[in-house]
This record gives sequence, C-alpha cells and structure tokens, in this order.
Amino acid sequence: MQRILALIILYSVSFIAYALPQGFIYLHDLAPSIIQDLRYTTSNNFIGHPIPGYKASRCILTLAAANQLAKIQKAAIKMGYSLKVYDCYRPQQAVNSFYQWSQNPQDNRMKALFYPREDKKYLFAKGYIAEHSGHTRGSTVDLTLVKIGATYPHSKSVTTPCFGKTPNYRNDDSIDTGTRFDCLDASANVFYPDLSQPQKANRSLLRHLMLTNGFKPYPQEWWHFTLRNEPYPKTYFDFPVR
Repeated sequence: MQRILALIILYSVSFIAYALPQGFIYLHDLAPSIIQDLRYTTSNNFIGHPIPGYKASRCILTLAAANQLAKIQKAAIKMGYSLKVYDCYRPQQAVNSFYQWSQNPQDNRMKALFYPREDKKYLFAKGYIAEHSGHTRGSTVDLTLVKIGATYPHSKSVTTPCFGKTPNYRNDDSIDTGTRFDCLDASANVFYPDLSQPQKANRSLLRHLMLTNGFKPYPQEWWHFTLRNEPYPKTYFDFPVR
C-alpha cells in the first residue's frame, strides 16, 4: 500500500512539474497527424547547436492556435498534403540567445548554409534577429507543407545554400518554396520575385490555408504565421519546452 501511495505521489509531482501554463497545449495531443520537425532541439539551425530553453522536441502552442492548426490540417489532408511544423512556442531565453549570437561576429559556422548573402553584423538591423518574438506569446508557428505519399530523393546532409530555383537546396520532404526554413536571406520574403512558378504556387497554397483559417503572415518569412486573435498579445513567456 505504501509503495502504491509513493508511486501516486511521484506521478503527481512529475505531472505538476511538467504541467503547461493555463491556455497552452502540446500540439500532438490535439492534432497528432501534423508532422513535427522541431529544429531548435538540434544543430540543424542557423546557429548550429541546440538552443537554450528547448529541452524536448515538442510543439507547444496556445489552445486557440492549436485548434486552428487542427482545422487547417484537415483541409490540407483533403488536398493531399500535411502540415509540418518547425517551431512553435519559443521561450524568451531562446530569443535572448539568438540576439547574443547575432552580436558575436566571430561565430559564422553556419553562414554558408543559412545566410551566405548576408553579413552577420547586419542581421539584427535588417530584422532577421529581434529582441522579442511572436513565438514567445505562444500563438506563432513556423511551418510548411508536405505532399502525402511523395518520395524524397534528396539527402538531409545538403551542404548547399538555403535557397534556389531548383529543389536541390532542400534538406527535408517539404514542398518546394524556394528556400529552406530559417533561411536568412531576401529570398525568404513572401513575395520575393525571383522564384520559379511552382515555388510561387506552393507559397500561395500555404498562405491561403493559413490566412483563411485565422492566421496572419509575416512578410519577411514565408513560413511564419501568427494567430490573428491571439490570447496573449502582450505576454512573453519563458517556461522551457519539455
């Protein structure tokens, strides 16, 4: 009996320790079919190492944002696609680490892959890096589409720049949008003119799905969307992703 009681207490303490703030949910609990490829728990990002605040590869969002994504996923599946998320809620400590990285001109290890045409010392001034992010409010998501059943012939160890008019720049199974996620380059702009027609069409498809279901875009990044009526528009959270 004492052993059972101890296990119950241990489980309860564990649950409390990992409980999310009110109004937040793990996306998988609501929409398990949405693909999660969360880059900031890995070294596959523009900094080149796991980011502070990301202790687990899990997408956390406000319930309001997650509900809308679940609706979008149903619409996408009917069209033969699935959503794929790269980043969801982002702790403020992660945003702080991005800013600190941007102020260190010596660390350019990922330049050739993520910002080959930009000088790192201007990334902050140009708005690629900021001291605050909508992600920290819990209702912003970075995402793309994956064609259901499509084969992916490319290698994940792509060593080319993050953009291109042919699909060879890709390092995952996402649709061809002209750049990889987190490409710090002008070509990530939603309406960048020098794209192929399929790339423009793919961006338009993603944009249509998101904008007709309650999200607003960020012009500088085709993958970035924020819930229009976000529940915490002025609150920047810092609880870890775990």
